[in-house]
Amino acid sequence: MTFDPQRLLRDLFATAIAAAHPRQVLADHLPADRSGRVIVIGAGKAAAAMAEVIEQEWQGEVSGLVVTRYEHGADCRKIEVVEAAHPVPDDAGERVARRVLELVSNLAEDDRVIFLLSGGGSSLLALPAEGISLQDKQAINKALLKSGATIGEMNCVRKHLSAIKGGRLAKACWPATVYTYAISDVPGDEATVIASGPTVGDPTTSTEALAILARYAIDIPANVRAWLQDPRSETVKPGDPVLARSHFQLIATPQQSLDAAAAKAEAAGLPVLILGDLEGESRDVAKVHAGIARQVQLHGQPIKPPCVILSGGETTVTVRGNGRGGRNAEFLLSLTESLKGLPGVYALAGDTDGIDGSEDNAGAIMTPYSYARAGIKGLSARDELDNNNGYGYFAALDELIVTGPTRTNVNDFRAILILENDQ
Repeated sequence: MTFDPQRLLRDLFATAIAAAHPRQVLADHLPADRSGRVIVIGAGKAAAAMAEVIEQEWQGEVSGLVVTRYEHGADCRKIEVVEAAHPVPDDAGERVARRVLELVSNLAEDDRVIFLLSGGGSSLLALPAEGISLQDKQAINKALLKSGATIGEMNCVRKHLSAIKGGRLAKACWPATVYTYAISDVPGDEATVIASGPTVGDPTTSTEALAILARYAIDIPANVRAWLQDPRSETVKPGDPVLARSHFQLIATPQQSLDAAAAKAEAAGLPVLILGDLEGESRDVAKVHAGIARQVQLHGQPIKPPCVILSGGETTVTVRGNGRGGRNAEFLLSLTESLKGLPGVYALAGDTDGIDGSEDNAGAIMTPYSYARAGIKGLSARDELDNNNGYGYFAALDELIVTGPTRTNVNDFRAILILENDQ
C-alpha cells in the first residue's frame, strides 16, 4: 500500500466538502412543480451557492434576497445576495434581516417561499428583539463565543433575543407555504438549532436562556434581562398553527460527508472507524482521539492499522490566552501535545466552510514530525495551547490548510491516519 499520507488526508477533506455542496445536494429536493412564482430568502454560509442552484433549476418567476458571510457570495442574476459579518453580527446583517421580513410580510395563501438555510445564519440574519440593540447582541455573542458554550446553548440565547429566529420568520410568512432547505452544521441535525431555527417551532424557553447566561457568568444589561423576563420574548412553539404550512427538509448533514470520506478511504484500501458528531472542549476531544490512536497503533484495538479514524461535530474553545486560532487548530495542537510525535500517525482537522473560527485557514495538518519540528523552532505545544495559539503553531510549521470559502458548511471534519509501526 503506497500513498502520500498528507495528500490522502487532504483528499478526504475535499471529498467531505464536495458531498455537502449545494450543487450536489439541493436540486433533487426541490418541489416537482417548479413553475409559477417563488420568493427566495436565505441565510448562511451556503446561502449564495444555494441561490445559484434555485436560479438554475426553477422554471417560473424567481425573485428574492439571501445573506451570506463576507467573501461567500455568488454570481446570482435574479436573487439579490448581500454579505454580512460572522460570527459576530454587524449592521449589514441587521439591515438585511429587516428587508427579509418586509419581503415576506403580507403574503397570500397561494404564495410560495423557499428559505435556504445553512450554518452561520444566526449571526448573518441578525434582527434584535424589541428594546434590544445590535450592540447588546454583539456583546453577548462575543461573550458566548469565548465562554465554551455549546452551539445549542448559544442558539437558545440568540433565539430569545431575536425578532426573526425561533420560528418567527415562519410566522411572518403565514399564510404562504414555506419550504425550508437546510444544510446542517450542528451535532444531531436538530432543525431548531440550525441557524437558530427561523422557520421551525422552538422548544426552549426564555428561562433557559437566562440560565445559560448565568451558567457562563455572562453579564447582561438591564434591558436584556427585562426582555428575557417578558412573556413576549418567548419563541414560536412546536404545534403553533402558524407553522402548519411550513415544511423543513435537510439536504446535507455531517454524517453524509463522513460517509463520503469513509468511502474514499476504503477505496484506497484503508478500513475506517467513524466516531460521529462530537461536542466538547476541542483540547479534551483531542485527548480522547489521541487515546484511541495510541490504542490502535500499539495494540490494534478497536481497529488494526493501517486505518483511518473520522469524526465531525462542533467542538468549543474556552479562550484564556491571546493567541490566534479556531477550534480545529486548537484540536490539532492538543492532539500534537498528547501524541508527542507517535510514529505513523497523521491527522487533519478543518472546518468545512473553509474558515476556522475567524481566521483565514480552514484548519491544519499534523504529521509524526510536527512535534519535533516545532521543538527545533523553539515552539512548545503545551505553551501554545495555554495561549490558544494553534494558528501560530501550525503557521510556523507551514502546516495550515487554506481552502478559501467553500460555500457550504457541515461543520468540523477530523481525520486521523494511522499507519503500521514500520512505516
